[in-house]
Amino acid sequence: MPEREPPAWIWLKERVSRLRQPSATVPVVADPLSAVVTTAVVTDSAAALPADWVSAFSSDGRLTVVPMPVMVGEEIYGEGEDDITETLSVALAAGASVKTSRPSPGQFEQAYLAAQRRGFKAVVSIHLSSELSGTVDAARLAAARVQIPVDVVDSRTVGMAQGMGVQSAVVAAADGQGMAEVRGFAERRMERTKVYFYVPSLEQLRRGGRIGAAASWLGTVLAIKPILAVDGGKIVPLEKVRSAVRAVARLEEIVAQEVSTRPPGQQRVAVHHFGNLAEAQGLAARLAEACPQCPAPQISALPAVLAAHAGLGVLAVIVGESSTPTS
Repeated sequence: MPEREPPAWIWLKERVSRLRQPSATVPVVADPLSAVVTTAVVTDSAAALPADWVSAFSSDGRLTVVPMPVMVGEEIYGEGEDDITETLSVALAAGASVKTSRPSPGQFEQAYLAAQRRGFKAVVSIHLSSELSGTVDAARLAAARVQIPVDVVDSRTVGMAQGMGVQSAVVAAADGQGMAEVRGFAERRMERTKVYFYVPSLEQLRRGGRIGAAASWLGTVLAIKPILAVDGGKIVPLEKVRSAVRAVARLEEIVAQEVSTRPPGQQRVAVHHFGNLAEAQGLAARLAEACPQCPAPQISALPAVLAAHAGLGVLAVIVGESSTPTS
């Protein structure tokens, strides 16, 4: 089954494609319905944005995704620059050393300068939670070095929860909004987005120091199958379940309940996996059946920088709302 894109994303492509990018010299409006885009959006690859979506909006510089580095053994790979999925899968299965790092301030500086050269007047830079990475700090260091105004946003989340905020920022920018409005629109979307996930083992999270309060579960790690969430930018324990089957079933129940709290017609769901596509497809199919009012979940592999900590077999579900200029 191919990875699927919900109707809301198709609408977004159509909406943004109608709007012209700014000229490097004088912004020109193509027609009365088009808005002059003055704000560029920068993010990192932890946002888990689909590759075709990034390609559609990055050619004119309105969106830039800075790759997050992953070290497997002694080799360093860049998310999106290298095909690291198979290498990382083998390393995780073998228990080999896997580490991650933040992008350098220089990478962000180059992204901001590129936006300035293209004629943008400001940048909104949205990044992985500061509780999980130093990426926001690197972006802020870079922002202080450039003349173009840069508003660095700590998403306080991960994966497509961050990605939905980025998409919302692109929508607002495409609608002609300024830096403050673009940031506000993205933040409101991310605040309304939830992340729930199941991991077969806490070992990778323990190694990377990403489990926080869940560390108290380690004494019984072999006896439980944890359901986790992202809250306040941190990974927190949600429930302890005694079997993998029950854990996934409970994850479905939690997500269905969360979807039911969202405005009709605006619900969005994304499913992440790593090394277990068939499981993700099954989960997405069951969620589609349980939540008929919601577009079919988008299915995508977890970015390597997140999979390095979550490990093989992770199933993550993101529940959010559609990104429209009027919502």
